[in-house]
Amino acid sequence: MATDTHPRKAGAGAAGPGLRRLLLDNGALTALVVLLLAMSLLSGDFLTTQNLLNVGVQAAVTAILAFGVTFVIVSAGIDLSVGSVAALSATVLAWSAKSAGMPVVLAVLLAVATGIACGFVNGALVAYGKLPSFIATLAMLSIARGLSLVISQGSPIAFPDSVSTLGDTLGGWLPVPVLVMIAMGLITALVLARTYLGRSMYAIGGNEEAARLSGLRVKKQKLAIYALSGLFAAVAGIVLASRLTSAQPQAAQGYELDAIAAVVIGGASLAGGVGKASGTLIGALILAVLRNGLNLMSVSAFWQQVVIGVVIALAVLLDTLRRKAGPGAASSAGSSAAGPGSPGSGRGGAMKAGLALVCVAAVIAAVTFFNSGSSGGNTRIGMSLSTLNNPFFVQMKAGAQAEAKAAGIDLTVTDAQNDASQQANQLQNFTSSGVDSVIVNPVDSDAVGPAVRGANDAGIPVVAADRGVNKADTATLVASDNVAGGKLAAKALADKLGGKGGIVVLQGTAGTSASRERGAGFAAGIKAYPGIKVVATQPADFDRTKGLDVMTNLLQGHPGITGVFAENDEMALGAVKALGSKAGKSVSVVGFDGTPDGLKAVGAGTLYASVAQQPKELGKIAVRNAVRAAEDKKVAGTVKVPVKVVTRQNVADFS
Repeated sequence: MATDTHPRKAGAGAAGPGLRRLLLDNGALTALVVLLLAMSLLSGDFLTTQNLLNVGVQAAVTAILAFGVTFVIVSAGIDLSVGSVAALSATVLAWSAKSAGMPVVLAVLLAVATGIACGFVNGALVAYGKLPSFIATLAMLSIARGLSLVISQGSPIAFPDSVSTLGDTLGGWLPVPVLVMIAMGLITALVLARTYLGRSMYAIGGNEEAARLSGLRVKKQKLAIYALSGLFAAVAGIVLASRLTSAQPQAAQGYELDAIAAVVIGGASLAGGVGKASGTLIGALILAVLRNGLNLMSVSAFWQQVVIGVVIALAVLLDTLRRKAGPGAASSAGSSAAGPGSPGSGRGGAMKAGLALVCVAAVIAAVTFFNSGSSGGNTRIGMSLSTLNNPFFVQMKAGAQAEAKAAGIDLTVTDAQNDASQQANQLQNFTSSGVDSVIVNPVDSDAVGPAVRGANDAGIPVVAADRGVNKADTATLVASDNVAGGKLAAKALADKLGGKGGIVVLQGTAGTSASRERGAGFAAGIKAYPGIKVVATQPADFDRTKGLDVMTNLLQGHPGITGVFAENDEMALGAVKALGSKAGKSVSVVGFDGTPDGLKAVGAGTLYASVAQQPKELGKIAVRNAVRAAEDKKVAGTVKVPVKVVTRQNVADFS
């Protein structure tokens, strides 16, 4: 049987076959190289020093999380909690240093200890509680996220300045997050290849029972493995919060899936026993390059998710086919694959290269056929919306695109998916591509500050839409007054109830500016009516389904309520569904946004009122001001889009 245990003789042309074999035996590396070449050809802005550094920064948090997950996957486990543990660790650090007055060094140690403790609990549940790792870490995902919200009370906490340097650059160009990523990668490689714990991971992942019978203390090793994953999650959380200069209680949502995807794309097997640090790094870079390149090429935010999903699916398919092909097509414990003469090695190499080309073909197809995020034109404007999973922002996008099309403007719209870190990445990409101006609808007003300052330094004017930007310069703020809207909602509901009764409040996503401002306005407005009592306040995340579920639960404990205020129409419509025949009769519901579905419900009488913000008009005005700012024309510091209470009497004026 052919093996690679003996040194090969050097000869003429050895470098060529060596490079060929390196690429064929490393499908992830092949995919990354081909992807880099494709992106360079498709976008002239991609292959620049600044943009490549952006890719490194954007890969850093995912890579650090993925390094920790690598330990778990190599040992045939899974860790779904790393994103939540990262958010909890960052929140603990910020709260300890800012609210509790603890010295920063101790706060950092406490944050790291928090991550290790979460991982230790995961390990104990798996090793001693005999819970499947999926269930144990899924439970920790919920626990850690909940604790993060409890500690922060749902609001971002400013990060200590001394720790925020981890999100800065050295010498004005070298990003510190990239250095931290490299350091954590080297530690991962060292642990896997040179330590007893690393060898134990491969042994447990290969055959846990055989490892136990050979004298390995499997339970204690699992405690250490999951604790190590928690440690890496804590470091990732600190780096992420440093980039945003604030600890976001909802940060890193969904990052656990990106981390797992990076590990699998990098060649690790979900069955255990296979994986290495270099592969995980390559996997994280592939995801970052995809997102960065698709942003630069103005691919629709919706199709970006499809493309990335296809790549992840292909990676898992590769893992399955590789294991079926046998040892000739897969490396074990991070070692080299069998030589070219071994059975299956040619087939495995061709399969990997073929799948790499399919990944790139998916990207090219998305660029060619689904490039709906750009309007086409000479003046280039980038627009980052907090989410497109909400009718209000979908309408804002539609208004902006209509204005851009009419004016012949090239408008690229991206979706931050309510993730402040992803929005920072998008703004960095806009800056490096040299757009003429940027429109940002912040996920969080504080967290977006560093990325906007980067645009300021590049001389790119920024227009804030719907929500302001803190600690950075903006050409103008185009927005409705959320606080004033909350007060109008309070007055409308109180007048309808005759100044007395019991009401419930459905809050939006914890920590977001819109939820804080609308809630504060409503709370201030309802104080003028002492006969009205707020009997319950619960979050429903701006989501109709959650509004339905939360309202259903609240009705069990408060069946006699007479009013509901929801911080957006989607939650209000969910509440209407839960109330059934009571809606519009014995219980009055007031929403916020004036969405088409909300206005229909107002016309039908099931929703008493909605505070209309005219999102299409807001999008149009934002584009007009972005164009003026790009042309160095004077713009007003604040442009207010009027908000009005829409009831059945005036709904026809808005519909």
